[in-house]
Amino acid sequence: MGFWKRVLWWLFLLIVSFSLPVIIANIWVIKSTEDKVYTNYHQLPENEVGLVLGTSNKLTDGSPNPFFENRIKTAAALYHEKKVSHFILSGDNRSKYYNEPFEMKKALMKLGVPESAITLDYAGLRTLDSVVRSKEIFGQDRITIITQPFHCYRAIFISNYYNINAVAVALESGEEEVFNIYFREYLARTKAILDLYVLKTAPRHLGDKEPLDI
Repeated sequence: MGFWKRVLWWLFLLIVSFSLPVIIANIWVIKSTEDKVYTNYHQLPENEVGLVLGTSNKLTDGSPNPFFENRIKTAAALYHEKKVSHFILSGDNRSKYYNEPFEMKKALMKLGVPESAITLDYAGLRTLDSVVRSKEIFGQDRITIITQPFHCYRAIFISNYYNINAVAVALESGEEEVFNIYFREYLARTKAILDLYVLKTAPRHLGDKEPLDI
């Protein structure tokens, strides 16, 4: 076998050894959770608490983030349809200039959700943290997760591992499908399996319990 053929062969083996676990991980995550992901909120079971997963309200160019807007509109619709009566808004609060939970709160209140129906979780640094804290800190073992369609499966997968009875609502909103976002999610599903079953990764911050008064 010539030099370049050997190089191509080893390159092929490298690609297969990387891509096969990712493909298997994604099949596992999606197939084990798809029955709990709803695309029609009229069919969604009622849960008292909705967990809205955080994202920035602005894109890097300063324009509105359609992912943020879709999550907020979906959450408000669920509240007004009486599918959810209280929200945990969980996200990053890395500085006074970047505060995902507070921005979500402002946006929800503009859509008619009262402040009394909102609890802020400032330590939702990752999806795993947000999901685990909803149970360990806020005392919820039944939740409705509100996020983008591609993100729902991983969030439910983590919930299942922690014995949280969770469903998710994934309403398509016409956002442009950006390749790097979806590629990152494919890798994130693989990492979720490693975090849960191999590394036993815990949330970065827990602390005192704060059961919801609902």
